[in-house]
Amino acid sequence: MGQSLQEDEVGAPGIVVGVSVDGKEVWSEGLGYADVENRVPCKPETVMRIASISKSLTMVALAKLWEAGKLDLDIPVQHYVPEFPEKEYEGEKVSVTTRLLISHLSGIRHYEKDMKKVKEEKAYKALIMMRGTLASDQEKEFKEKGGKSHEKDDFVKAKTEPDSEAKSRNSKPGKKKNDFEQGELYLKEKFENSVESLRLFKNDPLFFKPGSQFLYSTFGYTLLAAIVERASGYKYLDYMQKIFHDLDMLTTVQEENEPVIYNRARFYVYNKKQRLVNTPYVDNSYKWAGGGFLSTVGDLLKFGNAMLYSYQVGLFKNSNENFLPGYLKPETMVMMWTPVPNTEMSWDKDGKYAMAWGVVEKKQTYGSCRKQRHYASHTGGAVGASSVLLVLPEEVDTETVNNKVPPRGIIVSIICNMQSVGLNSTALKIALEFDKDRSD
Repeated sequence: MGQSLQEDEVGAPGIVVGVSVDGKEVWSEGLGYADVENRVPCKPETVMRIASISKSLTMVALAKLWEAGKLDLDIPVQHYVPEFPEKEYEGEKVSVTTRLLISHLSGIRHYEKDMKKVKEEKAYKALIMMRGTLASDQEKEFKEKGGKSHEKDDFVKAKTEPDSEAKSRNSKPGKKKNDFEQGELYLKEKFENSVESLRLFKNDPLFFKPGSQFLYSTFGYTLLAAIVERASGYKYLDYMQKIFHDLDMLTTVQEENEPVIYNRARFYVYNKKQRLVNTPYVDNSYKWAGGGFLSTVGDLLKFGNAMLYSYQVGLFKNSNENFLPGYLKPETMVMMWTPVPNTEMSWDKDGKYAMAWGVVEKKQTYGSCRKQRHYASHTGGAVGASSVLLVLPEEVDTETVNNKVPPRGIIVSIICNMQSVGLNSTALKIALEFDKDRSD
């Protein structure tokens, strides 16, 4: 399974996969090369860019501060960061809050500065989604009426798969698309702190009225890092290092060029001639909170298990065991993993964005038909790297709770050193396979 996963599904020089079942790591393996030029193979200890999974790590800092009463999620961000100017939209004063930033509802831009382009892309996406839905509805109607097969084919043709994963499976990964055409992704400038990074975007107009729609924004998380600093009284990176220490994530660090980081991979992309090339040098200091950490699959599994334990420990209260508390309170986790209205989840059309996690809810629309399991995940795409962390909680029924110990469920993390690779559906397949084995 491993080798084909790396070559066929992903097309990356190197990939590392890790799986844990009920809190225990059961599989971690590196395939291919961490460094192609020096023929250094990938292994479980290989350190790679985790990109936007950094957002889920930052969320823990925000949640801790919220639990301690040091952070109000619903007051204007200027209360913590007066350097971020108050905003107007279409002539009226509007308020940007921490809660809106977390779920990408603030209206702060992503890498694309042209509002018209963003609106066109959103409209196009909506059209494709609608076409897909229409097509499947019409297909159903035809089947019910006993429609002819060629008519059905026409509707199938009209269906286009909106998720970027489908595209990346069919075309060679690593080609620039969307974000990768934006210059800011390739910044080489070093920023001393989060407040200084704000100058990249703080004076730009909002794309919409905060709360009214979803626009995924890594810059929103740069502002969140500044909020963490002010609410905690620590530098953002110092505060995060304390959290990584508590969670036993000893290989997770901010990415910097100078330090010697053992087992660090190199990062790759395909150029226009479909040749594998090294990615250009980038400095991620402007976006540590939203996409700037390095880690290993083992650390990501530990992180996933800490979240799952915190989420489930509330369910196991009635059992005789005295469990240790979770790193976060169960009610905090429930809040973080509850889908937020007006959001979308770009990497999985079954779900919605919650608080720095995408969440798919448990659902079955028709008897004896497709079941949708409850899971939470986040993907990442950086210069020369792609990643995913997926948490599939066990469906715990209250009767059998007493003889079980949390965390219960499957966690999958995958990191690879190639740009623009969709990994979410692969992670879900792996999680469901392990889940099936366990229930058998």
